[in-house]
Amino acid sequence: MIQKFIELGQGYSDIYELLELGERMPDRIQHAIAFYSEKDGQPVASLAFVMIPGRENKFQPIYICREGIPNPHEKPNKRFDLFQEVAAKAGKDVAEFTIKPSTIYPETELFYQHLIGILRTNKFIAPLS
Repeated sequence: MIQKFIELGQGYSDIYELLELGERMPDRIQHAIAFYSEKDGQPVASLAFVMIPGRENKFQPIYICREGIPNPHEKPNKRFDLFQEVAAKAGKDVAEFTIKPSTIYPETELFYQHLIGILRTNKFIAPLS
């Protein structure tokens, strides 16, 4: 099965698109995840919904807004609260991971490969098959 991050943006207004996806397809949300890191010295969060694979079970999308939302443990904010609400309506708790920022990787795709490794190691997504 292919698991792929689909970046909606960097967490400004695109977070509302992520929330809309979650509200429209709550039955497809497998996990709600917050990845915490630092960007330009500021604590930030990347928010993601890991979706249940489609009909053929060959593709699992992971929708993400990357590093544009303040870390809610440092600076409470409405965008994170809304994400938590959508996750709760879908019956999911928000899993939290502290990670290195995407800026240390020469390419964003390498950052996403690292996150897929974290998710596989913690059994949030299926192993490579």
